[in-house]
Amino acid sequence: MLTNKLSKKGQKLITMYTDMANEGYQTSTGEKIEEAYNDFELRKVRDFILSQFVEYKITSVLDYGCGGSDWTKPGFDGVKSAKDFFKLKSVYRYEPARSLDQRKRADAVVCFDVLEHIFVSDVANIIRDIFSYSKKLVIINVACYEARALLPNGENAHVTVRNASWWKGVIDSVSTEFPGINVNLICSSAYNQMTAFPTFSDRMRQKDKNFCIEY
Repeated sequence: MLTNKLSKKGQKLITMYTDMANEGYQTSTGEKIEEAYNDFELRKVRDFILSQFVEYKITSVLDYGCGGSDWTKPGFDGVKSAKDFFKLKSVYRYEPARSLDQRKRADAVVCFDVLEHIFVSDVANIIRDIFSYSKKLVIINVACYEARALLPNGENAHVTVRNASWWKGVIDSVSTEFPGINVNLICSSAYNQMTAFPTFSDRMRQKDKNFCIEY
């Protein structure tokens, strides 16, 4: 996600998320949260992700929009670090709100609780950027509900709230440009309520003998 490719509103959002990362944020209930975006969100579905990494022989990962996630810190599964838990050789992180940019092509790109924070006119380009760094697999989790967190301007931090079918349609459209990339899309209707679409890729659709295809 290169800031010079973002809309003006998208660039302003990055500035606000930087302020939130540095100074904390207010919630819709009036609470002040001092540490922003430090949860390791993909921990909630670590067993599913591990199964995908094993199936596709993933040894390197780019965490796109990683927040404060630390892949080398012990305790991800109670004992091991995330890097050791997933048996990875290399982990790269990207978090523009923290001026962290280690983007490199990796076997898999994971993107958790990021896209709902992107201004709607920038969504397709960000998804395209995510795909461009993947060699085999993309795993995306997107929230389909309003956040408790508020932006510094008082608006909801989930600036693009859409239903799961909308996100599937946008990602389907971009995936046609990257036919060999397998995609796992997980949509959350609430913090602990997730729905996963079956794994799909444009190559799978091209090989399917049917014209009316749903993945």
